[in-house]
Amino acid sequence: MTRSDDTGKLILRLALGILILLHGIAKLKGGVGFVSSQLTSHGLPPLLAYGVYIGEVIAPALILIGFFTRPAAWIIALNMLFAIYLVHMGDLSALSKQGGWQLELQGMFLAAAVAVGFLGAGGLSLGGRTGRFN
Repeated sequence: MTRSDDTGKLILRLALGILILLHGIAKLKGGVGFVSSQLTSHGLPPLLAYGVYIGEVIAPALILIGFFTRPAAWIIALNMLFAIYLVHMGDLSALSKQGGWQLELQGMFLAAAVAVGFLGAGGLSLGGRTGRFN
């Protein structure tokens, strides 16, 4: 693996980790009431709403430091699938006023999480080049 590969993985990890973590911080401040109501409206137990803290706080923090990166990325991907299912199903085929996909942010988060899930953290991480924990 080259240094440029490691740098690319770092940039992808930082973008995904920071942007998802900001959503998690908002939920830490405002609570998970909205998520809980969405779960209830789909016949799911509202207690599952607390899982958002794993997907939007713990997992992105792990991705940022590059420790247990692959499992953390798959957790974020699952979190995004839940978000799309619970809130955005009506927008799957919709375009924005600018002509882009209505769910491009959610789609990009999902794609980035899947990419990190397959790529791992790279050498510029707490897990290092061994890949044992990244």
